[in-house]
Amino acid sequence: MNYIKLSVYTLLCTVLFVSCKHHEEARRPVSQASGTFMKKSADRNKKLVASEEDVIKNIIKNNPKVKYYATRKGYWLSYDERNLTDTQTPRKGDIAYFNLEIKDIEGKIIYSEAELGPQTYYVDKQDIMMGLRDGIKLMHKNETVTFLFPSHIAYGYHGDNKKIGTNESLICTVTLRNFVPDPEAAPVTTTTTPAKATSTKTAIETKKDTLTP
Repeated sequence: MNYIKLSVYTLLCTVLFVSCKHHEEARRPVSQASGTFMKKSADRNKKLVASEEDVIKNIIKNNPKVKYYATRKGYWLSYDERNLTDTQTPRKGDIAYFNLEIKDIEGKIIYSEAELGPQTYYVDKQDIMMGLRDGIKLMHKNETVTFLFPSHIAYGYHGDNKKIGTNESLICTVTLRNFVPDPEAAPVTTTTTPAKATSTKTAIETKKDTLTP
């Protein structure tokens, strides 16, 4: 009787062990497939970025009379109108007023300046195209700059759900008309310490005594 119980117990343990092992083996390919998918996705993105950059570099190469500057964010710019007098550029919280024209990478107008109208942007406090968000902070008043934006810092995979398509590089021409501090921002105040106030009062009283005969 004990032998039968032992045999049944051994059989149950064996079934449970095989079942658990089979379950682990069945799940393993899922994680492997997930890792493979991520790697392939990353490789596709790298190839896409490299392909778009090659197109932009060809545009630059074919326009030797135009001076383009590469930026740390991975886009290029050229000056149509440059202001070498002013030194200030927009900072976080400033209100920037600008005009904008957007073209595809072949130079065909997608949104004209007239169609978009005057633009108002609270620097680093509004959600706009990543490239413009950075590019505007490089500009001075009354400058007109043409930006060459790869899609990953433009509208990316989704486009703008209107006229700009998937993974589309853009040519954006921006005229920064003006920028000013936000009038609703809290003003910076300074206070005079008691020590300084006492010192000032003492100096005034001493001067008064000196002038008295």
